Amino acid sequence: MRVPGVNRGRFNAYRVMWVYVFFDLPVQTKADRKRYSDFRKSLLKFGFTMVQFSVYHRYCASFEQVEVIKKRVKQAVPVDGLVSVMVITDKQFGNIAHFCKGKPGKKQEIPGQLMFF
Repeated sequence: MRVPGVNRGRFNAYRVMWVYVFFDLPVQTKADRKRYSDFRKSLLKFGFTMVQFSVYHRYCASFEQVEVIKKRVKQAVPVDGLVSVMVITDKQFGNIAHFCKGKPGKKQEIPGQLMFF
C-alpha cells in the first residue's frame, strides 16, 4: 500500500549516517584536563556514545542532521585540540567487525527510528 506524501527511499541503509569523532587533546595541565572533560561532555550532550577512548559515534537520520552535528562539534573543539569527523552510511556501519580478547564490552544498541507523519 502506497502512503501519499511519504518518500519510501528516504530511510534506507545508504542514506542514514553514522558520525564518528576522533580526537587528541592535551591533558598535561589542570586547564587541559578541564577542556578535555568539557569537550567530552559536549559530545555526550550532542547524542554521541563512546566507542573507545577518544572515539565517539552517533546515529543520524539524514545528511542535513550530519551537517548540524559537524558544526556543533567544530564549535566545541578546545584550544590545541585535534578533532576529526568521519561520516559513514548505515550500510558501511553494518560491515564493521568488532574483536575482543578478554572481557567483552557491552554490545552497541542501534537506536530505533522515530518518524512523525
